Amino acid sequence: MKRMMSVVAGLALLVLTATGGAQAATEKAIVAGGCFWCVESDFEKVPGVRSVVSGYTGGTMQNPTYPNHEGHHEAVEITFDNSRITYAQLIAMFLRSVDVTDAGGQFCDRGPAYRTAIFPRNAAQQAAAQAAVAEAQQALGQKIVTPVLPASTFWVAEAYHQDYYKSSEIILTRAGPKQKKNAYTFYRQACGRDARVKQLWGNQAAFAK
Repeated sequence: MKRMMSVVAGLALLVLTATGGAQAATEKAIVAGGCFWCVESDFEKVPGVRSVVSGYTGGTMQNPTYPNHEGHHEAVEITFDNSRITYAQLIAMFLRSVDVTDAGGQFCDRGPAYRTAIFPRNAAQQAAAQAAVAEAQQALGQKIVTPVLPASTFWVAEAYHQDYYKSSEIILTRAGPKQKKNAYTFYRQACGRDARVKQLWGNQAAFAK
């Protein structure tokens, strides 16, 4: 019995060690790049990214909602394995997936909620984000207006926003849902997101086809 308990304890220790290692390799990045559907769609394809959640951050309003998130950015929280991809690499990719020269919104989505921003969660992320912005600005040869802002509460958006890009029948608007086949694809193309990113970044564009 004592030997059995010793074996069980040893296995438990191995599990805890393995779990701790997995947790140590997991990190989160928060960025705002205009419509959160598009940023979620882009980064869920990146090797090393475990999940991307749409939400709201950067404002003071408690429990923001899609109809009312005044003061907040539409943003995403990216959970990633930092043994496969680093925070600096993700931020460099993010900067090359948006219009970093536009301070008034992104593409067809205008206003404060759709401004780009990076929200580092600690000092190491802050330094990496600032370095990535400086490097991207030199590579682009234009002033980058995407700010690095202090992280605040990330509020998860309503369930119907998560993985919205996989939906094909309903497009959501401030006035309510509307039927539209291949709604997300239609929306993204109509907004000119990929065309503008490709125009701006050329062969450095991260996701534009």
